[in-house]
Amino acid sequence: MATEHGVMGASINLSTPEHQPDDAKGGPTTMSLRIDEAQLARHRSRRNLEQATVLWVLRAAALISILTTIGIVAVLVSQSVGFFQEEVCVLNEGEPIKSCEPGVNGTIQRVGIWDFLTGTKWAPLFKPYRDLGQSFGVIPLLTGTFLVAAVAGVVSLGLGIGAAIYLSEYAPESVRRVIKPVLEVLAGIPTVVYGYFALLTVGPALRFIIGDDNLGTFSALSAGLVMGIMIMPMVTTLSEDAMISVPRSLRDAAYALGATRFEVATKVVVPAALSGIVSSFILAVSRAVGETMIVYLAAGGRPNLTFNPLEAVQAMTAFIVNVALGDTPHGEIEYYTIFVVGLLLFIVTLVMNIMGRLVVQRFRQKYE
Repeated sequence: MATEHGVMGASINLSTPEHQPDDAKGGPTTMSLRIDEAQLARHRSRRNLEQATVLWVLRAAALISILTTIGIVAVLVSQSVGFFQEEVCVLNEGEPIKSCEPGVNGTIQRVGIWDFLTGTKWAPLFKPYRDLGQSFGVIPLLTGTFLVAAVAGVVSLGLGIGAAIYLSEYAPESVRRVIKPVLEVLAGIPTVVYGYFALLTVGPALRFIIGDDNLGTFSALSAGLVMGIMIMPMVTTLSEDAMISVPRSLRDAAYALGATRFEVATKVVVPAALSGIVSSFILAVSRAVGETMIVYLAAGGRPNLTFNPLEAVQAMTAFIVNVALGDTPHGEIEYYTIFVVGLLLFIVTLVMNIMGRLVVQRFRQKYE
């Protein structure tokens, strides 16, 4: 009986209210669930607020970049319009080169867009406006810019692709850990240092090799060589990333067919990564077109219409710096030349980037 009473007592005790489940009594468990739901709701609302804040911050950043671009274009266009609206005095035919007076020995004219884009003489700081005076043909600046950029492109493409192939296909990891920081150091050197290096080191070395009679102190060749070294890290880094992303299966298939490492690198990896290589080259050349200090210090300030890299030339950026550092009065046509040349430089780089995107889309290959 004691055992039975004990069992019965135990069962009775289990059925007492203080030992009933909390859910049946509506006790602490229900309250804890409500508290958890409230905390979850607060956490969800806080997370939504954080996501909305981040989204608006990112939208603001994108909007600032767009508005900045629009503002730059608006300033360039508005000031360039002033260039074509400015009136200049042009000497009459047969008059000697002297001060131009409207109605006496000259007439008032405006510079036309066609004359600006097709003229072969650039001398906007000289007066009067005629053969040996002011001239507003921008072709010499364009040829000087592209001549230096072409030399830089050849140097950067050759050295950059070679370094990228070595780093991605040949170099061991220990060597890559040394070369990569060196390339980053080259990319971080100020351009003014490169300019003085071209003027004081590369230029004299080229004159010693080629001869003083064929090469002067300033030349497009010395500026282009140093600029090619400057933009080479960009070509190397981006091209190496594109080559590393090529699937290993393509390399293994080529090796299985008996190809050598050099054949795999040049005939399999490079064609497969061509879109990345082209995009890196376009970015590097665009960087060379917009470079200022190297061409200002080493290329010379002579707007020659020439395709000879041994001669001194003047790039568009160098002209802008030259005029901006002078005593050009505000509101004169010489002042407006800064903006019209800057607008032309902007259009050139924009066209190059659009062409680069088209080429990349044409040769892009996707792998699974």
